[in-house]
Amino acid sequence: MNGVCALPALRRPPAVLVCRAAASCTLLAMSDLQEEGKNAINSPMSPALADVHPEDTQLEENEERTMIDPTSKEDPKFKELVKVLLDWINDVLVEERIIVKQLEEDLYDGQVLQKLLEKLAGCKLNVAEVTQSEIGQKQKLQTVLEAVHDLLRPRGWALRWSVDSIHGKNLVAILHLLVSLAMHFRAPIRLPEHVTVQVVVVRKREGLLHSSHISEELTTTTEMMMGRFERDAFDTLFDHAPDKLSVVKKSLITFVNKHLNKLNLEVTELETQFADGVYLVLLMGLLEDYFVPLHHFYLTPESFDQKVHNVSFAFELMLDGGLKKPKARPEDVVNLDLKSTLRVLYNLFTKYKNVE
Repeated sequence: MNGVCALPALRRPPAVLVCRAAASCTLLAMSDLQEEGKNAINSPMSPALADVHPEDTQLEENEERTMIDPTSKEDPKFKELVKVLLDWINDVLVEERIIVKQLEEDLYDGQVLQKLLEKLAGCKLNVAEVTQSEIGQKQKLQTVLEAVHDLLRPRGWALRWSVDSIHGKNLVAILHLLVSLAMHFRAPIRLPEHVTVQVVVVRKREGLLHSSHISEELTTTTEMMMGRFERDAFDTLFDHAPDKLSVVKKSLITFVNKHLNKLNLEVTELETQFADGVYLVLLMGLLEDYFVPLHHFYLTPESFDQKVHNVSFAFELMLDGGLKKPKARPEDVVNLDLKSTLRVLYNLFTKYKNVE
């Protein structure tokens, strides 16, 4: 997690050479290029984009730029998503005396993202505090995003942003990043469900601008975003047969102790004793009959992040053992969510119940 970053200004070529079929190249004036861009975007079957900024149509050959359709920006659910995320960031950074007013303008250079991640994860990134050059900004942003990826990769999430897209003030990429962070750190906010935007993609080929439209899903349902997935037997058990819960817990405790006792370990409380991930990692080694090197996990985890690392690592061992991805989030197990812990252990019980 060390590095330096800097954000570059977008290149705005004053003019573009356009080669026509007759093999003669003509230098298009700025006004002509702007008009060409608007015509490409407003071509048949494409919704009109009345407020496209002229700079958004000044591209080099094969360069591509994306922008949100203005009609999507006016959608109440989209506006709510932006407001919720803005309020959340400002609440987190209130002690830093940082106020974010516009996501793409305030987050693109990595400065605010660095402070946000440090505050959320309780860590300190080794980056320059202030960077003015484009190279310095991108280096800082690279370091911040690498730290984010280290947090999110164990969960197998698709990372729908990059240094270039964030630094290029791509609002869709910035929103994907913020939504993922809010979900990972279980932000005390409620994200609006089913927020989808229409994105206009403009690319320059052979001197001409071509546009296409795609739908981009920013949020799904609250249950999916917070890791509940589809309802299963444990939802039914908790909702309709809580009296049978003690029977299930007893069966699982018997199962795990059968193996953990080999290391002179014993479990009496499922939700608390598996919360730091240590017993999960050791249990996987016992079930698969291998020794887990101690440098791969924290034997005595002290922080929330270290516990999440342990549980995430145990999940990776489960996948290596041929199990399906657990229907739980590592953060939920660490936060003593009994249903999540039971899902993970029952998954193990189903496969290894006959292992001696």
